[in-house]
Amino acid sequence: MQAEILSVGTELLLGHTINADAAYVARELAGLGLDLLQVHTVGDNAGRLATAMAEALGRSEIVITTGGLGPTEDDLTKETVAQVLGLPLEVHTDSLNRLRAYFGDRPISANQYKQAMLPQGAVAFPNDVGTAPGCAVPAGEGHYVLLLPGPPAELLPMLHTYAVPFLQQLHQEVIQSCMVKTFGIGEGVAALQLASLTGNANPTVATYAGDMEMYVRVTAKASTASAALALTEPVIAQVRTLLGDVVYGVDVDGLEDVVVTTLLQRGETLATAESCTGGLLAKRITDRPGASEVFGYGFVTYANEAKKRLLGVPEHILDTHGAVSAATATAMARGAREQSGATYGMAITGIAGPGGGSVHKPVGLVYIALNDSAHTWLRVLQPQGRYPGRERTRRLATSHALDMLRRRLTGLDVEGAWAAH
Repeated sequence: MQAEILSVGTELLLGHTINADAAYVARELAGLGLDLLQVHTVGDNAGRLATAMAEALGRSEIVITTGGLGPTEDDLTKETVAQVLGLPLEVHTDSLNRLRAYFGDRPISANQYKQAMLPQGAVAFPNDVGTAPGCAVPAGEGHYVLLLPGPPAELLPMLHTYAVPFLQQLHQEVIQSCMVKTFGIGEGVAALQLASLTGNANPTVATYAGDMEMYVRVTAKASTASAALALTEPVIAQVRTLLGDVVYGVDVDGLEDVVVTTLLQRGETLATAESCTGGLLAKRITDRPGASEVFGYGFVTYANEAKKRLLGVPEHILDTHGAVSAATATAMARGAREQSGATYGMAITGIAGPGGGSVHKPVGLVYIALNDSAHTWLRVLQPQGRYPGRERTRRLATSHALDMLRRRLTGLDVEGAWAAH
């Protein structure tokens, strides 16, 4: 079955309100195996809404509206749907009783009363949070229009409790998607390596550029969730084989999630020493549940004096090589490990910009070092092309640091598979 979403509200068109409703509904439709064809945003105008509704019903069996069910004059969704379908509005007794219970001894005005009016033949969706009920309206053989409120606090309970079960009765297929996460490969290169898979119909394979990463979504459709997931498993295995060790996980939140989980499994610990990233690496690690078991020390040593006093970086290294250098990064990583007693010390020093660069040390140059009791590994991020900005430079540096540690923990080449960045 095919579906469309009509988001109703002039405030959406003006940009005063972010249209989160469409994302909420789209995710639920995907989980139900319904094919979402289009999402439209329409202002509070009955004529334009009627046109959009008629066109959507001409393409899809399910049309879901969000917004426009309240008591004000510009809440026109229900009335417009009834007009398009040629259905009269009737008092829905249960909705009226709920409205009376909500207002108690207060009088119900005419504009509030209209919320209890539903198109003839509609299946009501109670509003357990607010006053305006939703409903499912028959719109011809096998076609339905579902009306949902706009405020997310009202929409989400109604969507999960009433609308989704209603749709499940109409449609038996389920879609399951798995996201293969990678770091160290561009989307274009990955698409070429996965060319033998991207033409598949079920499961489908698609590449997506993420936040300085690249994702591969494997999506399957079947009669049950378990059957759909079973279809994805051999394809995910093929993706792993074709892309190699740039794959760091499937359906994980990020590199930090993999690092913290693996450290926990190994019973090992990490300490960080950061200069240009200002604690961002420590933040990403401590954002993960369980981080307190593997992370006890995070040094932010922006000034040279802090590098010397807190990490024991020799003054002659700073004088000879400078704060942004391989020697300083190595000394910082070793100092973090030794001062904390951790299994690993990780250090980042660089020039995040936009100022502070020179001919020999340009903006965007970053040194990252990983140290254990026996060895130190180093990555050097050289600026390539246009300067990406301070925040992106800092974020990318911390991702490289996490990838280095991820590789060390899993026995991979720590200094490899990152030239694409």
